[in-house]
Amino acid sequence: MSDLRPEAKVLTCSDGVVHGTRDDASGAALADLLESHGFDVVERRVTADGADNVASALTDMSDGFAGLIASTGGTGFAPRDQTPEGTRAVIEREAPGLAEAMRLCNPLGRLSRGVAGVRGDAIIVNTPGSTKGCVEQLEAIIDVLPHALRLLHDTDNSH
Repeated sequence: MSDLRPEAKVLTCSDGVVHGTRDDASGAALADLLESHGFDVVERRVTADGADNVASALTDMSDGFAGLIASTGGTGFAPRDQTPEGTRAVIEREAPGLAEAMRLCNPLGRLSRGVAGVRGDAIIVNTPGSTKGCVEQLEAIIDVLPHALRLLHDTDNSH
């Protein structure tokens, strides 16, 4: 993690984007939001829906990475919405306070099954696939993420 600009990666979980039938508007929106809040977005990736696909992508993206990974998509109730299951398969510790805060930003947030947690030196958060929903949910926690990353990397000893 850079001392000046924390790094971030964005993972879009969507069969439609993978197959070219849908634009990756939510991935672009997350990247723009992160950049506007001082994050250096170093990677954007797309994977098909499904727990195994998500787990594989998150494992690859988090190996050796010290920063934030924000996923978009696959947090709802549709049969292929398995991003939380894929995320749980790879995280080492959950961060339920982040996921709870994200759900509180909007009444529709209660429909998100997204989780948040830590794998190695990375914080992983799931956001919905809608552009409005993913931005609202990430905005709900973006102010605390730099501090959380410093704590994770043991570079903030002010407490």
